[in-house]
Amino acid sequence: MSGTAKTANSGIFAAPQSATEKGAGPGAGDTMNFAVIKTGGKQYKVAANDILKIEKLDAQPGDVVTFDQVLMVGNGDDVTVGAPLVAGATVAAHFIHTKKQDTVIIQKKHRRQHFDRRNGHRQRLSTVRIGEILIGGAKTTLVADEKLQAKAAALMNSTAAIAEAPAKAKKPPAPKAAPEAKAAKPRAPKAEKPAAEAKAPKAKAEKAEKPAKAEKPKAEKATKAKAEKPAADKKPAAKKKAAPKADKE
Repeated sequence: MSGTAKTANSGIFAAPQSATEKGAGPGAGDTMNFAVIKTGGKQYKVAANDILKIEKLDAQPGDVVTFDQVLMVGNGDDVTVGAPLVAGATVAAHFIHTKKQDTVIIQKKHRRQHFDRRNGHRQRLSTVRIGEILIGGAKTTLVADEKLQAKAAALMNSTAAIAEAPAKAKKPPAPKAAPEAKAAKPRAPKAEKPAAEAKAPKAKAEKAEKPAKAEKPKAEKATKAKAEKPAADKKPAAKKKAAPKADKE
């Protein structure tokens, strides 16, 4: 049964002793094998040299961070439980970096409601390396990690250089050498065309210069055609019938 202790002679359960109430316990300056700390609303069991991913912390790579919310410390079978915290207990660690984690897909769907949503989320987590677990108000002996600081600085410088460097401009083409002035070549005299070829364009030009015959208007043509028709074509006039003579008496 965790958190309570049952006496041998009676069925009464006694509350657990806190670190201050325990007579026999680790003294000031002692180190412990493990501890349970609280940070970012979560609890973690840690030990020396553990690499831990926790909620984002405001720190720089190589800095020493201290966790003072220690719920439990232990050294083998000797365990001290806080009420709720262990007085004077701290955990020191080196801050490594803060990075985005893998994408978590959030899928929501309500069937027959035309509701289908798909989103992604990348949580930022800080990575720390546990250094010391101290109790009794002892102060940490950890110092800033120069290697982590140098590594972070080199990464920042390279990133800044890439961001600031302008895009590689294309090399301008090499200027072409001025072409040497070519010596003016003497023009060869044109060969005279034969007389036959020279006459052909003249004949065409004369034809084009002749005025086209004026076309007679259609009305005049029609009048002429009528006049030319022979008189025989005309129908003879119909003879008038003579009136019948009256019979003489």
